[in-house]
Formats: sequence, structure tokens, C-alpha cells
Amino acid sequence: MAYISPGPGSSNAIVLTLDVASSETDITQSTALTVAGLQDITINAANDVFTWSQLDSTAKKQVATTSTNSISCNLVVDDAIFFGTVLNASATGTIVEQGILGCSRNKTLINFILKFVEGSSGQATADRFIKGVGYITGLAPTVSADSPVWVTPVTITVAGEYTVAAT
Repeated sequence: MAYISPGPGSSNAIVLTLDVASSETDITQSTALTVAGLQDITINAANDVFTWSQLDSTAKKQVATTSTNSISCNLVVDDAIFFGTVLNASATGTIVEQGILGCSRNKTLINFILKFVEGSSGQATADRFIKGVGYITGLAPTVSADSPVWVTPVTITVAGEYTVAAT
């Protein structure tokens, strides 16, 4: 069994790349944004289940329905990544211009690619990716005396399904 162990500073590091969605297929713009300062990341693929009871059964019936997908992470706030390079950039601006806050404020549909496993790590024969489109939500930057740098949760609410790919 090969475990995926993206240790800090290793060549097998998790990489999250974002771009304004010009299509619902892939990152296409040359101004994609690699999110720095990731502290942790969670991939959520939760199927909803419809449950009902019938008079002729002592057990409930269930069937899987649509799923709710999201990616959540915590990151150390970087000025350019969080605020963008153009303050109050419009929704038509690039992801670099809007930044994470601008994309959330502008309700900009984004493409994301999460590099999950690096092929050259000896753990896989090819790089593995989880891709999709969605919206950035859940920003809540905080700072405290015990944590003197700004840290924020970020959620990408996925609009549709994940695509799993390899190179």
C-alpha cells in the first residue's frame, strides 16, 4: 500500500491553483493564482440521501441523491493573494487582480485544480489532480496575540462534480 504523505516542505506538497472560469473545463488563463500559505485542506464529497418509510416495512428506505462538494482550507493571509493586485477589481478582472476576497465579493465563478500527489515522489506514477469549478466563500480572517499573523478559512463551494485527472 502506498500512502500519500505530503509532508511540509516535501516535493509532494499539496498545491491549490485558482483561475477565473472562462470555461467549465480547466484553468486556461495565463494569470492563474497558486495559493500560498496553506495550513490544511479538506476535500468534501457528501452525498445527500433521501429517506422514506413504507407501511409494509419495519426499516426505512434510502436512496442516494445529489452530492454537495466543497474544498475547505485555512491559510496564512498574503496581501497580494487575499486582496489582489487591483483594489476593488471588478468581476471581469483576472484572479490575480481580484484576489481571494475580490472573487468572494464579486461572486466570481472560478476554476480550481488541487494537485494531490506528485508522480515523481515515488508514491505514484503520475501527478494526480482534483479539478472543478466553484465559488469562494467562508472568509473570516482572524488575528490574535497568540497568533500574530492573519489566518483565514476559505471554502470553495463546488458547482457540480469533481474531475479526477492524472498527467
